[in-house]
Amino acid sequence: MVTLAEVAQHAGVSASTVSYVLSGKRSISATTRQRVEQSIRELGYHPNAGARALASSRSNIIALMIPLRTDMYVPVMMEIAIAVATTARTHGYDVLLLTGEEGPDAVRRVTGSGLADAMILMDVQLDDERLPLLRGTDQPSVLIGLPADTTGLTCVDLDWNATGALCVEHLATLGHRDIAVIGEAPAVYERHTGFAERTLDGLRSRAKELGLRVLHRPCEGGYDAMAVTLARILDERPGTTGFVVQNESAVEPLLALLRQQGRAVPEDVSVVAICPDQVAVQASVRLTSVAIPAQEMGRHAVERLTAKLDGRGSDEVVLIAPELTVRASSGPAPAGTS
Repeated sequence: MVTLAEVAQHAGVSASTVSYVLSGKRSISATTRQRVEQSIRELGYHPNAGARALASSRSNIIALMIPLRTDMYVPVMMEIAIAVATTARTHGYDVLLLTGEEGPDAVRRVTGSGLADAMILMDVQLDDERLPLLRGTDQPSVLIGLPADTTGLTCVDLDWNATGALCVEHLATLGHRDIAVIGEAPAVYERHTGFAERTLDGLRSRAKELGLRVLHRPCEGGYDAMAVTLARILDERPGTTGFVVQNESAVEPLLALLRQQGRAVPEDVSVVAICPDQVAVQASVRLTSVAIPAQEMGRHAVERLTAKLDGRGSDEVVLIAPELTVRASSGPAPAGTS
């Protein structure tokens, strides 16, 4: 293993100069810094993580809190996590993944132990119990999600209100007047999870402006649960011709059940999904959808966090505008229904 002393000898400087270049604690001339950095690259030197942390008072680790709940679509969560990890690496940070449902205890563990220099929090609820702790610590943090009160916080998210509105506008343009929303599992709404609540708010508000009727039903996902949910919807609103689905595990069961009932997509009913593009294009009917920009969300979160760590960032809310892609699952409402 290459040592710091060997780097110093190769660069023709003192060991303390190499240490200062690595820690950034003292101003070093550009020429000397370049010579040291070149020696580090040529020799393949990697500072000992423990020693580096002691020298710089930093761990160069970002804690990512991502509770993996059974009622959430894990592939999207992991796509965001991968984007966070790869972007963090380009900034010289590694990622510590915290997947338990610990709530405030996880924040206390990170802030009290020095495990990480900063935090990114996911699965954000409107009144998230972790927020008072974040506001009370000097440790930088970013939320991937939007709570009800964003004061003193930096947040990155898809604009879910606009997403819900965009889905309704698309169906309204096609002449649909009765819309059913098949949502996430009931527990997601019971926790007041931000993305689900905001999508529904945006959808309902825009539907009211457009004079559409909306019926929302949560769904656990899977064939049996979807069968019960669809039966309830069609019993309450038999004239429903437009569906908005915000539940990846309900997409294919819904399409199968509609086929079994002789309801053709999109001739008889239209379906718009809020889901990853992969889910939309691999469905049995290619779905008109609003994609979830998981990689963009993860990248933005890390960039805001590293700016804070460098003393350049400030509290802000970054909302990514939704984009709807029209595919085979949406079409004009059947004659006589508009």
